[in-house]
Amino acid sequence: MLTYSEENYLKTIYHLSLFQKKGVATNAIATRIETKASSVTDMIKKLNDKKLIEYQKYQGVTLTESGLMAAKMIVRKHRLWEVFLVEKLGFSWDEVHDVAEELEHIKSEKLVNKLDAYLGFPTEDPHGDPIPNAKGEIKTVNKLLLSDVKRHIKCICVGVKDSSSSFLQYLDKHNMALGSEIEILEIEVFDQSYRVLINGVEVSISKKIASNLFVKTTE
Repeated sequence: MLTYSEENYLKTIYHLSLFQKKGVATNAIATRIETKASSVTDMIKKLNDKKLIEYQKYQGVTLTESGLMAAKMIVRKHRLWEVFLVEKLGFSWDEVHDVAEELEHIKSEKLVNKLDAYLGFPTEDPHGDPIPNAKGEIKTVNKLLLSDVKRHIKCICVGVKDSSSSFLQYLDKHNMALGSEIEILEIEVFDQSYRVLINGVEVSISKKIASNLFVKTTE
């Protein structure tokens, strides 16, 4: 049985490992969790003793097979609860993260599997992130950042890189959401801002916004 803290560390290592070719640095873990490096070192020893991670000096932390599965199940619970909160309880997509952070620690596998079935076995959460199934399998989606798309290529928003409340509220304010049709009309030389069509309406967005929207092309 894992503690809340151990689960949080496993999930953090999992998320960081998605962007690391090698092991995850302890400093990166400390920054993400907002704790001291000494606390990370203590937790790494505990997780290593439980054979959930492997740690090599100067090479960082990697999840073992059992550690990876445990991390995926935590992510699975978090994202299923986000779907439930949005679809069944009417939460907005910028409100669900903190609540799901608490619900993800529920231990009942039976409850989670029934929740999955009740929701119709969703493959993505409200932010477009993939939901692992009960076997830890994840449906892959070919996506890229809007900032990497060329002009006049039509695409659809399929996710967000930044899932902070402030960013999601910004998207809501400008009527941008998952499924929105997007086409880049022009990139301004002066400030690298974008003129784009969002569902047929022309708007201007910053490069920062374009760099935090995942899309898939329709052409």
